[in-house]
Parts: sequence; structure tokens; C-alpha cells
Amino acid sequence: MKLNVVLRVGTKLILPFILLFAFYVQFHGESGPGGGFQAGVIAGGAIILLAIVFGLDAARRIAPQWLVQRMVPLGVLIYACTGLAGLIFGKNYLDYSVLSQNPAHGRELGIFLVETGVLITVSGTITALFYAFVERGR
Repeated sequence: MKLNVVLRVGTKLILPFILLFAFYVQFHGESGPGGGFQAGVIAGGAIILLAIVFGLDAARRIAPQWLVQRMVPLGVLIYACTGLAGLIFGKNYLDYSVLSQNPAHGRELGIFLVETGVLITVSGTITALFYAFVERGR
């Protein structure tokens, strides 16, 4: 019983820092190691940790099944629409320079949008896989 209390309190203390680290990896992905995939795995891992320590129902209150199922195509849609912006303005697919008057700023914005789409898709996929594996034994 005492170990359970330590795990619960420890998880409550560390979970915000895990999510903060995921956002750090996301925002610094274009200039250093990291990006949407790594940040998505970290964010999905935070939900898995929550489910392991507090139970599946607690995780589903934070990330319900309907939300997780919509995250995967939403991230792909963000990625695809960012790429289509280049085609709409007569450039190549995923040519981010069209997203701003200044091509360098457009590239920064485009990379950020693509990486955000990857973050949403990967965290949704990791969480959906975990939910599927947990429900398999029921």
C-alpha cells in the first residue's frame, strides 16, 4: 500500500515535467535533436504512465478514446495541408516559403506546422496502440 502512494505522488509530480519536456523537444526540433516524432512518443508515454499508475479509466478521462481516434488523421491532415499550401501558390509540395512574406519565416512556420502534425499523429497512435493492447485481454 505504501509503495502505491509513493508511485501515485511521484507520478503526479513528474507528469507535468514529462509533458513540458515533450513540448521542449517539439519546439526545438527544427534546430536540434528532436521534433514531432520524439515529442509525440514522450507525450504518449505520459498517458501510458498515467494509465499504469492510476488505471485505464484515469487515462481515458484525460485522453478519451474518441479524441485519440481523431488525433491520428488530424495530424496527417495538418501535415498534408501544410504541403498543399505550396502547390496552391504555384510552388512545390511542402515548399514552406509561401507561408509568409519572408521566405525564411515561411520555412520556419512550415516546419513547425509539419512537426505539430507529426506530434499529434504519433501521440495519438502510441495511445491508441496502448488502449488496443490493454483491451485485448478483456
